[in-house]
Amino acid sequence: MELVDVIEAIHAQLPRLGERIARRISAEVPAYGDRDLIPLDSLRRSCTANADLVLWHLRRAGAEPDSRPAQETGRIRAEQGMPLADVLHAYRIGFEFVWAEILTEARARPGVPDKQLVDRSAEIWQLFGLYAEAVASAHREASAELAVRRGARRSALVEALFSGVIADQTTLWDVARELGIPDCGPYAVVAAATDSPGTEPLPSVENSLHQSRLSSAWRLLPDQQIGLIALPTSEAEATLLRLLKRSSARVGVSPRFSSLHDTPQALRFARLALASLPGNTKGVTRFDDNPLAMLVAAAPAEAVQLTTAVLKPVLDLPSLERARLLDTLENWFAAGGSATTTAHRLYVHPNTVRYRLRHVERLTGRLLSDPRAVADVGAALLAARHPSVRRGEHVAGGTA
Repeated sequence: MELVDVIEAIHAQLPRLGERIARRISAEVPAYGDRDLIPLDSLRRSCTANADLVLWHLRRAGAEPDSRPAQETGRIRAEQGMPLADVLHAYRIGFEFVWAEILTEARARPGVPDKQLVDRSAEIWQLFGLYAEAVASAHREASAELAVRRGARRSALVEALFSGVIADQTTLWDVARELGIPDCGPYAVVAAATDSPGTEPLPSVENSLHQSRLSSAWRLLPDQQIGLIALPTSEAEATLLRLLKRSSARVGVSPRFSSLHDTPQALRFARLALASLPGNTKGVTRFDDNPLAMLVAAAPAEAVQLTTAVLKPVLDLPSLERARLLDTLENWFAAGGSATTTAHRLYVHPNTVRYRLRHVERLTGRLLSDPRAVADVGAALLAARHPSVRRGEHVAGGTA
């Protein structure tokens, strides 16, 4: 009796053998027990085909193994979302099952040389190694391709939300589900400035938010990283701000909003908040923190004109005197109009602060005891600190 006769006998049981292997795999690998993921009939056909391939190879000593079916299995399982470890586990179960059947049949048939069993034992595990490598390689390649496609689709959906091209409510709900965010608010939008194209100013932010149970969707642009964040609880916004402040980026945050329809407007608010940060200052600012600064950032050309109309005499001063008066004004506004507090901040006498403020009044023709004049000067001061004004853009008849 030769081992090839044993293998022929096993092969004759092939349809039933494939079903038994499929049921064993379903019982021992939980992912394969999910009938919605892999129907039993599909798994049975796959197990039968693979067992047929293994038995065919063992019947023909020295035959070149064909790894294409294993590659196909790896690709299909990746598309089904099956973890690679589970796929390899299933393959090992299948090979062990086939070899155990061969040994059982060989013991029932006297005369099969032990040497043949030993030789074929080494061969079948060598074959398993080859097929496992083919499965793993195909699974990784398919998974990488799927990740790229899913990433591209996710990015496109996020862009569609931010650009407002999705108008139908049902479609918005579908997009929200696909992105893994709630289909109703509140939400906030974040815009962070990039140091160079392709560099994330907020690396791993989506994962950090996920760990804090905040779902989000992000898109990296050449100059900014923008994100939509769901804020399901009263503490969620504070959690978001805390995570953002861990970075060393320039970040603007929109007001809270309730409908995904308002995402484009919220992005504009977040970008205005970002633009309100002076110079290259790092930090996180909310649109609601300083609404007047947001108005200035929203209309830079008009802000320049405001600065010229109100503060031009101050801006035309020599640089040292100009800086001294502007710094005094900024600290006076920050101190709520207290000359004493301003003096402490600037390390000068309160009378020095009052003298400088009177000098501003003489230059501008606006009394700082008049609320309307204070509003004009405060808005012009914010505008003077805007980057476009500091660069001297749009300034008519003078320099900043």
